[in-house]
Amino acid sequence: MGIFPGFGSWISQNTQQPTKSEKNVKTKPMTQAKTHEDQRDEIKEQLKLWRDANKKEQYHEPPPTVKMHTDHYSGFSDMEMEFTLGLPPQVAYDVLTNQDNITYSREIKGRPLLKAVSRKVIPEKDEGDQGSILDVEVEKELSWNFLFFSGTIPIRLHVLEYPKTLYVHYLKQRNGLRLMEDFEGRYKVEPVYVDAERLCKHMKPKSEEEYRKCSGGKGLIASKVKVNQTFRPASPWDLPLLSSYVRRFTVETTKKVAEDLQMRAGDIRGF
Repeated sequence: MGIFPGFGSWISQNTQQPTKSEKNVKTKPMTQAKTHEDQRDEIKEQLKLWRDANKKEQYHEPPPTVKMHTDHYSGFSDMEMEFTLGLPPQVAYDVLTNQDNITYSREIKGRPLLKAVSRKVIPEKDEGDQGSILDVEVEKELSWNFLFFSGTIPIRLHVLEYPKTLYVHYLKQRNGLRLMEDFEGRYKVEPVYVDAERLCKHMKPKSEEEYRKCSGGKGLIASKVKVNQTFRPASPWDLPLLSSYVRRFTVETTKKVAEDLQMRAGDIRGF
């Protein structure tokens, strides 16, 4: 289940007709809570803005950036990555959490880099201010290629999704990733006000509502994804030379997955 049920299939279609909110870009008072339908209309409006802008000039996301620190005493590595998706945050979050269990990845020797195998959602629970939390069991297959050898690595993750705050926490299940003794991460999706400098000359918007007002409803909103991932190779992959290879493989693979998500974002924009 995504932020908006059934919305995942809609975002892959071209938006032809303006929504009611496109005809009137005046914002509602900030004290008035938005309805579910208001949010859907605003997302549809944003996607139409992206597709119209893309017809004039294609948007290119900058490459993902990665920082990594390794504690050689404990064997733990901490990786921080940021990348941009040219989609509004709610849509980017639906693509990242992949409610439809679709494989987006490039192929390596006839296999997808990261294949979506299964996604099992445990019934929702409400956590007050954080909204509903989805407890999900995810299974994927990661392809690898070394010299003349290739194969797949099964991955089984326990994932907690917080749609209201666009936050996700994940960790490997027991025996869910035999290459790793420990594997855990989290990511957050934040808005990027693409046209703020051009359209909001006298202010720096601090919220989507302010940005919508100062841009006259014409400003594009992209998404910044901030990822923090901690991992420690399992034996015998924790030996010095092997652990170095595992760390490099993990970072390079994570960057490739992010790049494939950027390609998916381009498809949704009409790239």
